[in-house]
Amino acid sequence: MAKKASAELAFEVGQSVVYPAHGVGKITSVEKQTVAGMDLEVYVVSFDQDKMILRVPTNRAEASGMRALAGSKLVDDALKTLGGRARIKRTMWSRRAQEYEAKINSGDLISIAEVVRDLHRGEDQPEQSYSERQLYENALDRMARELAAVENIDKDDAMEKLAQSLAKKKVAA
Repeated sequence: MAKKASAELAFEVGQSVVYPAHGVGKITSVEKQTVAGMDLEVYVVSFDQDKMILRVPTNRAEASGMRALAGSKLVDDALKTLGGRARIKRTMWSRRAQEYEAKINSGDLISIAEVVRDLHRGEDQPEQSYSERQLYENALDRMARELAAVENIDKDDAMEKLAQSLAKKKVAA
């Protein structure tokens, strides 16, 4: 079974990938490890922004939600989502916060864009609560890191591009 997995790896060393709970990382190597008496082949994924290394079994990588970076069409769709109208449900904040957290941790760029869009506040709008601001900044950071990796720009340029898309929302609203 291990030989079959190594013959057709879904990801390559040096490739940037998105892991749902952690965002954009880079595969630094593929290692063989023995865990509980079983031989496992794992991707070693490095997340520089969090100073973290994650080991994902190669045969469970896609099932865990690990995916390649979004394509340019998906990025364009996500940027369009930012310009849309906020859809805030009239439910309790704790329930909405759980839904937003689930969307952020899904790793889906469109879902993350929806969170950024819904929680974005213009200068003319009231202040956000601490937890609302934390969720917003988490989603914005996650989206900016993927945009930066896809378009091969630095994170500050990606933040500027996201800010421009959010500014269009103000005009539309």
